[in-house]
Amino acid sequence: MITRKYKIHEAAKDFAISGRELTSKDLLSIIDPDGNDGKKYSTVLTEEELSLIFDRLTLDNSVKNFMEFFAEAMAAAAVKQEEQAKKQAAQAALDAQKAAEAAAKPAQPAAQHTPVQAAAQPVKKAEPVRQVQPKQPEQPKQKVVGYQRPADFKPNMNPTEPKKPRERVVLPPQERVIRMVDTRSGAEIDADKYSGRYEQSGPANINSRKYEPHKQKINQKSRQQGKPVFSKKETEAEKLRRLQLEKARKQQLKIMLPDEISVGELATRLKKNVAEVVKKLVALGTFASASDIIDYDTAEIIALEFNAKVEREVVVTIEERIMDTSADSEADLELRSPVVVVMGHVDHGKTSLLDAIRKTKVAEGEAGGITQHIGAYRVKINGREITFLDTPGHEAFTSMRARGAKITDIAVLVVAADDGIMPQTVEAINHAKAAGVSIIVAINKMDKPGANPERIKQQLTEHELVIEEWGGETPCVLVSAVTHKGIDELLETIILLADVKDLRANPNRPAKGAVIEARLDKGMGPIATLLVQNGTLHTGDILVAGDTVGRVRTMSDDKGRKRESAGPSEPVEITGLDDVPAAGENFDVVSDERLARELVDQRRTKEKEEKFGEYRKVTLDNLFDSLKEGEVKELPIIVKADVNGSVEAVSQSLSKIGTDEVRVKVIHSGVGAVSETDIMLARTAGAIIVGFNVRPDSVTAENAKNYGVDIRLYRIIYDCIDEITAAMKGMLAPKYKEVILGKAEVRQVYKITGVGAVAGSYMREGKITRNAQIRVVRDGIVVAEDKLAGLRRFKDDVKEVAEGYECGISLEKFSDIKEGDILEAFTMEEIKQ
Repeated sequence: MITRKYKIHEAAKDFAISGRELTSKDLLSIIDPDGNDGKKYSTVLTEEELSLIFDRLTLDNSVKNFMEFFAEAMAAAAVKQEEQAKKQAAQAALDAQKAAEAAAKPAQPAAQHTPVQAAAQPVKKAEPVRQVQPKQPEQPKQKVVGYQRPADFKPNMNPTEPKKPRERVVLPPQERVIRMVDTRSGAEIDADKYSGRYEQSGPANINSRKYEPHKQKINQKSRQQGKPVFSKKETEAEKLRRLQLEKARKQQLKIMLPDEISVGELATRLKKNVAEVVKKLVALGTFASASDIIDYDTAEIIALEFNAKVEREVVVTIEERIMDTSADSEADLELRSPVVVVMGHVDHGKTSLLDAIRKTKVAEGEAGGITQHIGAYRVKINGREITFLDTPGHEAFTSMRARGAKITDIAVLVVAADDGIMPQTVEAINHAKAAGVSIIVAINKMDKPGANPERIKQQLTEHELVIEEWGGETPCVLVSAVTHKGIDELLETIILLADVKDLRANPNRPAKGAVIEARLDKGMGPIATLLVQNGTLHTGDILVAGDTVGRVRTMSDDKGRKRESAGPSEPVEITGLDDVPAAGENFDVVSDERLARELVDQRRTKEKEEKFGEYRKVTLDNLFDSLKEGEVKELPIIVKADVNGSVEAVSQSLSKIGTDEVRVKVIHSGVGAVSETDIMLARTAGAIIVGFNVRPDSVTAENAKNYGVDIRLYRIIYDCIDEITAAMKGMLAPKYKEVILGKAEVRQVYKITGVGAVAGSYMREGKITRNAQIRVVRDGIVVAEDKLAGLRRFKDDVKEVAEGYECGISLEKFSDIKEGDILEAFTMEEIKQ
């Protein structure tokens, strides 16, 4: 900022370029080359014009080497100083010569000067004049005229007292004296004491500082703010040095750019207007508005155009912040037990073979003799542990078998010796190959008369499975689940293959794994079966499984024992999750619960957006297609099941069936009993509710009947598929119809020797008869179906018990009755064709 008016001719005088002065014309040619502005030599310069002059002169007179420039300047200064010294010496010699000539002239009498003084002031009585002979006759004559101070004069040493006016003493004319110094006689004159300042010639005791003028203080805002003040005293070197310091103080703008950024955000980071950024984009051939997204390369080019330094922004996701994604080092890895999945066609003996290994009888508890959930079991053989996963073989459980293959190391393909390769067997082979797991073929049912293992080996070669006997790499073992033949050989083959694969994991890190199965329990909440694949899971850990988060509250193994931790390859059942996770989801132990919930919210929002995007809105483009599709009717279905795996299996199976006139659409699916919300949704959408291993309560069933909602309940999946397929084709002709007789609530359970468990029950509705079948329902989930063994009132056997009465009920096989269970009595009536 210029602090005063600075004219062109003044600025021209302050610049000295190459030893010459600039003219006003030179500066006018810089600020006004065309001469259109009418500026003159007296025009006042603005700050921009002065800066332009500085920059132009600095550019035109720049030097390549400052050392040479300063050396030449110093040499020129030395030459100038030497010439000045010569001039001073010549002048001194000339002065000395003049002084000598003056001393050689004859002295003039003093009377020549007296008449002049006397004429000015006549004196009647004159005193003799004192003459002092100077030692150096060349000194010039000096005249001193003074006045006489009063005798009582004292200087005012106290500044607070008022000063007395100085009184001038006027002598009478006869007493006035004119004092003169005559230099003609050559007397010495101390002329130095007359050439000093007045302050030095006064008395020494006077404090002269009090009489010195004080400097005025001027507070200039430009100086306080550190802005440069252009003055005439600033040289070109100082100007150059100041410009270099100002340039050094200006730091280059640094910005971080992500992979994608909007134009408005880029302008904000560059501290520019959006219009400036858009102008640069247009110059590059890109037309974009403030809300448009550009990639990193384009944003980097724009930033470089504005002379900004660009660095790539590394986006750290929530998963990276709370999950340990680091790779394990070889030193941290330890041997782990193999995870084996048993696969094959339905009713080829997979579960029976696993029972022979575990020496249990799990197959007897399966509905219809087929496995409909994924089971995880831990088996210890000769000091080595093996984890077995039993997957269903029915075609409806394709996705469940696929998940089982992805989380396992070895697949045992069970093929019945009397049946051969079936479609689901081929499907299991493809799943195992896609997952990259090793396959061991177990030819089961070798105890049957029609067993033909050679035919099966030949069929395996058609699917690129060549057994080791024929020069291939696929082990083949002949087994029998009934006689336990070949079981030991099968286990030895599994251990040998596991040693070859050298399975390792790091137990000293947060756990990672997969959800094998999940269900909802009314008392304990969501329960999930997990398989730990790496790390160690502890009680109290925070884990995220898909869109579910929670803290491990309890943990138990496959035998029901409480556990505090679970290492690699161990299946455990946990509680403490907020919701039922989807089967097959991966789970991770995280470090921050707040960020974990935020991550789950993001996943849920993304899932909702994806589902919302599946619904197609009618536009002019798809209006004609929608009109054509109006000929096709949809059958909306709501699927409810006891576990998540069954929900997925039923939903996928129903979605595949359909005819040319009708197609199936699953509008909702979930885990748990049929609820009031399901009834309202089915009423609104006109849907059918399909229940798998679940039952509605009395109020829900009554509302469904009043609203006209059809609820179909099943325990075997292919019965559900066959019945709905037949209904869609118009060929639904069931032979039997289920008739509900009544419901009893278990109030107390008695253990009686020789009889077993007797349920002291209260008939809530309907009646119960001796020939009725009993369905045990616990928290809306069907636990078992059995026949009635005994029905008593007090000590008497009765044929039936009506509503509002108490009775004792015992079942033939099922004895795990608990208080609060609902015993539902029903019969199957034959329907005429």
